Amino acid sequence: MLQTVRRAFQIEEIRKRLFFTFLMLIVVRLGSELPTPGVDPTYIQDFFASQTGDAFNFFNAFTGGSFTQMSVFALSITPYITSSIIVQLMTIAIPKLEEMQKEGEEGRKKMTAITRYLTVVLALVESTAMAVGFGRQGLLIEFNFVNAAVVVLTLTAGSTLLMWIGERITENGVGNGISIVLLINIISRVPSDFITLYEQFIKGKSLATGGLATLIILAVLLVVVVFVIVLQDAVRKIPVQYSQKVIGRKTMGGQTTSIPLKVNTAGVIPVIFASSLMQFPVVIAAFLGKGNGDGIGSEILKGLSSNNWCNPSQIQYSWGLLVYILLTIFFAYFYTSITFNPMEIANNMKKSGGFILGIRPGRPTVEYLTKILNNIIFIGACGLVIVQVIPFFFNGVFGANVSFGGTSLIIIVGVVLETIKKVESMMLVRNYKGFLNT
Repeated sequence: MLQTVRRAFQIEEIRKRLFFTFLMLIVVRLGSELPTPGVDPTYIQDFFASQTGDAFNFFNAFTGGSFTQMSVFALSITPYITSSIIVQLMTIAIPKLEEMQKEGEEGRKKMTAITRYLTVVLALVESTAMAVGFGRQGLLIEFNFVNAAVVVLTLTAGSTLLMWIGERITENGVGNGISIVLLINIISRVPSDFITLYEQFIKGKSLATGGLATLIILAVLLVVVVFVIVLQDAVRKIPVQYSQKVIGRKTMGGQTTSIPLKVNTAGVIPVIFASSLMQFPVVIAAFLGKGNGDGIGSEILKGLSSNNWCNPSQIQYSWGLLVYILLTIFFAYFYTSITFNPMEIANNMKKSGGFILGIRPGRPTVEYLTKILNNIIFIGACGLVIVQVIPFFFNGVFGANVSFGGTSLIIIVGVVLETIKKVESMMLVRNYKGFLNT
């Protein structure tokens, strides 16, 4: 990786792109420190401190701490991520969107425009809910229409600006801009998490105890990161043979290729879906000031909160972890089913004269691909569950409450690997150009 970065800086074009990306990320972090006008930032911090669950921890990690500070980037790019997922899901229910998705570059531009408009709408709705819901409870220094409107416009503009920055990074920088903005937000929380671990397990301990705790923490992080890398890069290749055709004096086809199926086909989407669904009732209860009672509703909310999972003193609330695991597996199958169509793959191979060795074209190929895909999805979902459960286990048993859980680590590793591959491909294209020009 370091070798790739060193060689990349030797190429002027890539060096300019990296510098542009770095400048944009500085703008992102500066904006995360700018306070929203008319807001009392201590209210949100006190509100977080009063919460016994983790209703907003997942959201705060994605915003890089901007939410707790109520900066102009408090919503971050979460509206864009949500709108992207919604648009992808809508392509199943709306045939017009499905046709648009298959129109190539023009269709992609139209889908991007729809995603942008939906992002602004979602940001407007979320900022209004925050300004009105929290504003009445003390978020606004003075709760009135003007102050609430200023907060709504500021938060909406901040989220829209981040979306624009992400697109500019994609166009003029390196890698996927939205992913990189999300990455820098998550990484910005890591130093404070390490400080928390140091104060909790190392500070004030003897040299032997502190050293052992340090080795255990580093070992766990290393194992999880290596496991995520393997999970992200694991691919099942299905060999495909194309029949040979003789046209005049030329022989066409006859080559052997493969269909690469990623083990983690759905990426981090199942984890985000499952986490969001589990935390939705907890967030609503936090808005209403409920959830700290002794009734059946409060007990259910405690089970839905990951802070209570794997806790030996409250093992009865770990049923929420089982529900979370089942939801992750379900969404892994659901999301893959809408993004990968075995029938379409089989038809395309049949039209091109391709076939899987030992499998007849047509319906047998569809059944074979479906069977292989189902097995791969299950393995990938189990891998996601393992990555997620490890932080929950250490949080419940040892109280190691940090923001870089399994979801954050998957995003960090995935974006870093994707960006490195993008840089390598740019270097490869440059080398090809140099070879052709000689």
